[in-house]
Amino acid sequence: MRVYFDLTYIHPVPEGHKFPMEKYDLIPKQLLYEGVITEDQLISPEVVALEHVLKVHDGVYVQRLLACALTPREQRVSGFVHSPELIARELRIMEGTRLAAKYAYEHKSIALNVAGGTHHAYSNRAEGFCLLNDQAIAAKWLLDTTSVEKVLIIDLDVHQGNGTAEIFKNEPAVFSFSMHGRNNYPLQKEQSDLDVPLEDGCDDETFLDLLKTSLQQIENQFTPDFIFYQCGVDILKTDALGKLAVSMEGCKQRDEIVFQFAKHLDVPVVCSMGGGYSKEIKYIVDAHVNTFKLATNYWDY
Repeated sequence: MRVYFDLTYIHPVPEGHKFPMEKYDLIPKQLLYEGVITEDQLISPEVVALEHVLKVHDGVYVQRLLACALTPREQRVSGFVHSPELIARELRIMEGTRLAAKYAYEHKSIALNVAGGTHHAYSNRAEGFCLLNDQAIAAKWLLDTTSVEKVLIIDLDVHQGNGTAEIFKNEPAVFSFSMHGRNNYPLQKEQSDLDVPLEDGCDDETFLDLLKTSLQQIENQFTPDFIFYQCGVDILKTDALGKLAVSMEGCKQRDEIVFQFAKHLDVPVVCSMGGGYSKEIKYIVDAHVNTFKLATNYWDY
């Protein structure tokens, strides 16, 4: 198991950024404190090569992004005031997930990016605190450079993976699956290969039953060689934005179901942490740390 992490994700905190950035610092510290990982398992990525980004994202958009030339309105939609430091940070996140995919593929194992899960980034625009789409970039890299022929993206963040759905809408080698709040952001949803909208107040039993049923449906029609898992913890009842009612134990069982599914298929996995907006940072960190702990139960490291 490898953990991809970069302190540039925390500093500087972008102006106007309201969600808890400190989790990206606290998660690896907690993992080290509990002995879940060791220092040598933490990898700090450099910036991603643009050739990988341009396989997924529109060239004009990428050049404008790199030049911090998006309009004020485009920046508001992205959720950030743009700066060279912010863009460099985003490029490091992209490389973290690509390197995680490389490691998981080569070792037939699992790798986890403490950041990432930037599923709102479209091929040609930024949205919802997502400037570039890390799982899309890494998936395309795998398809182009390795023996991987089919990729499954399991997106269990409370928000639909609208950017991912748009990027892969005409790509039969990628199956996009999103379980998300029906009444949550984004208001206008894209069409994934499988969308499962959840009603406000969705509890553990409903969520987990729908997940199991959906994974069985996917297995019946698509056989992946590789899985990307967007494991946002904004499904928690404690989340300020989520609108669902999943408990900490339910969130843990969600991860376990996904990992059991991957082991059943005998395919590598990359996790990106995604969202989490509980008012108490402890709930966010504990839920994310549970994902790492469970991974150690299923993969050697």
